[in-house]
Amino acid sequence: MLTSAPAPEYLPGVTPLPLDPEWWRGAVIYQIYPRSYQDSNGDGVGDLAGIAERLPHIASLGADAIWISPFFTSPMKDFGYDVSDYCDVDPMFGSLQDFDRVVARAHELGLRVMIDLVLSHTADVHPWFLESKASRDNPRSDWYVWADPKPDGTPPNNWLSVFGGSAWAWHPGREQYYLHNFLASQPDLNLHTPAVQDALLDVVRFWLKRGVDGFRLDTINFYFADRYLRDNPPLPKEMRNDSIAPGVNPYNHQLHLFSKNQPENLDFLRRFRAELVPYAAAAVGEVGDAQRGLEIMAEYTSGGDKVQMCYPFELLQPSRATAQVMAVTFDRLSRAAPDAWPCWSYSNHDTVRHVSRWHLSNEATRAYATLLMCLRGSVCLYQGEELGLPEAELAFEDLQDPYGIAFWPEFKGRDGARTPMVWENSNQAGGFSTGKPWLPVSPTHLPLAASAQEGAVGSMLEHYRAALAFRRRHPALRIGAQSPMMAAGDVVGFVRIGGGEQVFVAANLGEGTAKAVLPLGEWRAAGQGLGVGVPEGATEISLGPWQICLMVKSD
Repeated sequence: MLTSAPAPEYLPGVTPLPLDPEWWRGAVIYQIYPRSYQDSNGDGVGDLAGIAERLPHIASLGADAIWISPFFTSPMKDFGYDVSDYCDVDPMFGSLQDFDRVVARAHELGLRVMIDLVLSHTADVHPWFLESKASRDNPRSDWYVWADPKPDGTPPNNWLSVFGGSAWAWHPGREQYYLHNFLASQPDLNLHTPAVQDALLDVVRFWLKRGVDGFRLDTINFYFADRYLRDNPPLPKEMRNDSIAPGVNPYNHQLHLFSKNQPENLDFLRRFRAELVPYAAAAVGEVGDAQRGLEIMAEYTSGGDKVQMCYPFELLQPSRATAQVMAVTFDRLSRAAPDAWPCWSYSNHDTVRHVSRWHLSNEATRAYATLLMCLRGSVCLYQGEELGLPEAELAFEDLQDPYGIAFWPEFKGRDGARTPMVWENSNQAGGFSTGKPWLPVSPTHLPLAASAQEGAVGSMLEHYRAALAFRRRHPALRIGAQSPMMAAGDVVGFVRIGGGEQVFVAANLGEGTAKAVLPLGEWRAAGQGLGVGVPEGATEISLGPWQICLMVKSD
């Protein structure tokens, strides 16, 4: 466990929030997709100045932190997840000074700032790759994963790209293949090379000195590939899972035993965590694995010397998180990682919005929002989730996502979750821009605009505010332990314990009426407006469709 650290080093003018090594525990983190949050200059693309303008909305929601998806210099073939300069801002988003203003404004509002670091790969126009590909003997020749072809000229092994096809691309200059787990324009860094690790940790320090409070680590389990480049084994059909890639993608036909999830990652994560300690910064890792997500999370968060949190894909699955799914997930978590601190989310920039993915009514959406705020762990909310936005339907000619273009129409890509935030319904751009938005605003989103829901009794926005406030009021929900989760039919129930109190939660995640057994003891109803009333002395309660019972007692 890391317990002491030197004083943090900030750039002049940076005003950090008070150092709190545990700020992340139980935090609600609001994800901003910068292209689509707020456009301040009318070019149709969101920017950092727009984010600064809209931060009061996030603060009023009751969030603790923001996570900003990549805004670094990039050719934008994967919309910022292909970085060409880790230490600068792409001009479409503004400047480093604009970023500094975002941090300053966020800190004024009591919000911590996390940024999205993409450490597994770069853009193919990054200076590191330009040098690496120039020859086999230059100083950065081994900074990326290069391999000779097989004798017949084919790729060195059978690894597949998440975005389809082989994970290897041929480079005629070196007469070698390079690894790309994503687009061919996103070559994978070789973290087996110590100098690569050093360079990436320099990036971490650069942003910590600018006042960031933490990082979201993209594809955290892809940092290392097997140094012997062994073939991945096939995955039996009954074990395939399309939470990482759509079912039409052959990526699902392999068990990715050697192309990711390598043991060397643990030592690198220890080096990374040591950089965070002086700043009391935190990190949440994205574990992209369909078979062993919870187990990998246990490895990466154990011991207090790696990352604080990971979010697995169990609640990002295509199928709805029923009571049984919830219970099984938390049972697996308790066995695989009893001390791990997960970060749960239903939606993000890579998945179909959960309102559409799970075919939720307004009542069901509210129930899942309340339940999310009661789970042990931290929480990520994706922009627009608080408005109840469904997935946007886009025409093929409007698509920007290369993933969707490649697999259309069987898979429509990620653009439907990335359309602009709707702030008002007075114009077709939803108050996002005075110009033409880079993706069209969905007509189904306009009636759900923030201005239309602000202060409206029963609106989704006000429900989320109430749910976040409930979580904030009860330390058991933020930092407490959780009893084994029990499922009976459509009802899931558990108790959170901590901070001198206990909170009982029973949620009917179904369309019918169901009974829930109430715990014995001196409990009182809690969460007014979020949960149903409980008759005094009752030993069970009838829950209507999507109703939740919330009760609290002091230890």
